[in-house]
Order: sequence, then C-alpha cells, then structure tokens
Amino acid sequence: VQLQASGGGLVQPGGSLTLSCRASGFTLANYSMGWFRQAPGKEREGVSCISRSVEAIYYSEPVKGRFTISRDIDMNTLHLQMNSLKAEDTAVYYCAAGFCSKFGFSWPSLFDGSIGQGTLVTVSS
Repeated sequence: VQLQASGGGLVQPGGSLTLSCRASGFTLANYSMGWFRQAPGKEREGVSCISRSVEAIYYSEPVKGRFTISRDIDMNTLHLQMNSLKAEDTAVYYCAAGFCSKFGFSWPSLFDGSIGQGTLVTVSS
C-alpha cells in the first residue's frame, strides 16, 4: 500500500506544474484525498483536498484560483494542477488520504502508506 507522488521540479515564477499521486494497494476513490506542503522552516500546510463523494473540494487561501485538484478513477491517481506559480509556493508537496471538508484538510495517517513520500517544487528565476 503506497502513494507515489511525482511531477515536481524547478519552474519560473508564473509557470505551471502538474503533480500526480498514484495509489497502489488501495482504491483512491474510497477515501478523501488531498495535498499538503511543507516549505523550509515552516509548518505543514493543507493545500487542497477532494472528498470521497466529491461533494467537498477545498483550497487554501494562498492557492485558491491558481491550483486545481482532480482525480482519475481509472488510473487510481490524484492530480494537482498548479498555475501562476509564485516563489512562496516552493515546498515539498505530499499527497495523502485523510479528511476533507470545504473548511480544510487533515491527514492523520489513516493506515501505513496513506501519506506519500513527497515531491519537491521549486519556483525560482
């Protein structure tokens, strides 16, 4: 059981990246899923999530209007499309199974492998 995140890299301010998170060993659609990030020297921050029923989608204020979360049921994969990237978006991004509402995302390590290993996004000129 694991989540494998990919798609990070170096991008210039104003650029775009799409992160992907492939689930194996469990069905992603059976859980609320989301992304959190951790910038150097800062606490972890919930970025976005989508509830199991897709009734709730959450974006943190700093990314609202720029990031889009989606899931591909057939590929058992979660995506995060990130546009208009800023230097302050630089962080390690993690995907996780957790709890999602329109107010936020929490990721309490529901089971072994419910938090991915992270992918680094660096926004710099």
